[in-house]
Amino acid sequence: MAAEHRAVCSPAVGGHPVGFFAELECAFLNTYAARWQYAADSVGSGFAQGKSMLLRRDLIARFGGLRALAVDLAEDAAVTKIVRAAGLRVRLTDAPFLQPLGRRSIGDVWRRQVRWARLRRGSFKFWFALEILTGGFLPLVLLATLVATGTLTAAAALACVVAWYAVEAALARTAGWPLTWRSPAAWMLRDLMLPVVWISGWVGARFVWRGNAMRVAESGNAA
Repeated sequence: MAAEHRAVCSPAVGGHPVGFFAELECAFLNTYAARWQYAADSVGSGFAQGKSMLLRRDLIARFGGLRALAVDLAEDAAVTKIVRAAGLRVRLTDAPFLQPLGRRSIGDVWRRQVRWARLRRGSFKFWFALEILTGGFLPLVLLATLVATGTLTAAAALACVVAWYAVEAALARTAGWPLTWRSPAAWMLRDLMLPVVWISGWVGARFVWRGNAMRVAESGNAA
């Protein structure tokens, strides 16, 4: 890292969930968000994410010091832009560090995902626009359409759904992430929620962070 002045971070991956909605949080964090983050990292387009970040102080100093981390909506987005502006890359750890979740409510999950969606839209609008193409919602809609038009049998569509989530189960097991009999239900609920979260990211600007009401300002910063 000393030679390349790059940033290294660990995605936020959920562990030790208590209850179904904590498993839903894992569905968002682990086999969805972390999967796509590592996919981006594998092609040299990694994004920094809070919780655990390591970078050289002299790199930040070149761009104005710690104040440079306040020019964007979130410090991890600022780090990503600083590193890329320097012609360097953000890299992810080989294995992410688990974040103990404990118990979560559906409101906890919703508020966190909407907050993150609005921050991503403000910081990386182009990439956020493409997020609608991720997850299982569009494939599920396509399968339902094919069944409705008689192009595909219901049994074949069900087999496709089982295969789709079996791959996700294999990823969770291989990575050592939480995997229970309720996980498929959490994954399907997540995929149904993703388009709603995405739309909320576009149409809203307000969010709550640690009890503080904030909004994405027109300038692109948080107010």
